[in-house]
Amino acid sequence: MSTENNEKELTIQRRAKILEMLERDGQVQVLTLSKMFNVSPVTIRNDFAQLEQKNMLIRTRGGAIRPQRVGIDFKLNEKAKKNFKQKQAIGRQAAELIQNGDTIILDSGTTTMEIAKSICDFQELTVITNALNIAQQLADCKNIRVIVPGGILRKNALSLVGPMAESAIRNYYCDKFFLGVDGIDSQYGVSTPNAEEAYLNRIMIDIAREVYVVTDSSKFKKRSFAFIAPMDKIHAVITDKNIPPDEKENLEKIGVQVILV
Repeated sequence: MSTENNEKELTIQRRAKILEMLERDGQVQVLTLSKMFNVSPVTIRNDFAQLEQKNMLIRTRGGAIRPQRVGIDFKLNEKAKKNFKQKQAIGRQAAELIQNGDTIILDSGTTTMEIAKSICDFQELTVITNALNIAQQLADCKNIRVIVPGGILRKNALSLVGPMAESAIRNYYCDKFFLGVDGIDSQYGVSTPNAEEAYLNRIMIDIAREVYVVTDSSKFKKRSFAFIAPMDKIHAVITDKNIPPDEKENLEKIGVQVILV
């Protein structure tokens, strides 16, 4: 075999191994692969570039992650069926962080709905939410004041978004914001399928004293279509015990509290 053919075969084998590691671990690092295959970081970055062109990975700073179906905006009833027990436990844990007299924001989503189900017995609470189903859930809770901004209805999520919602939310300041996400990555941040929802979430982060991401562990090492915020904007993440250990470690290193249920 010629030198050229031999190098081509090694490249194919190396890229196949990279894809295998991505499938297993969800992410890979340039320097780790460079040492493993005894090639330069430039060679690994070139591998990444070629594989990204084929939609087989997504490059990140210093590495790459497995691609996800980033643009899918599933309906609430479809989302609610996934990891339901974990979401219930996360919702109950989040409710324990709320105190009488608080003003909180509940973002739209199936996990934040589980928080809503756990707070009806509070003696004094103000809830700001852009989710119609959460507002309805709280309608019969006599000691909970519910504030709903106007806006354009996202039918899949039963949430209100757009300029009217953004303008209304800016008028408030709250103690705690509970944010549900479709993707979370310790290096990249948090994301959601809808760009208008992401922009509204950024405003909610700006007006909150504390920001809690509530998400089951299946959302880790995933990116959805629209970027919300980097992890340094988040105070704590409430998730289940199946969180990837390296993600937990990374979050704690940057000062994000990880609360496991």
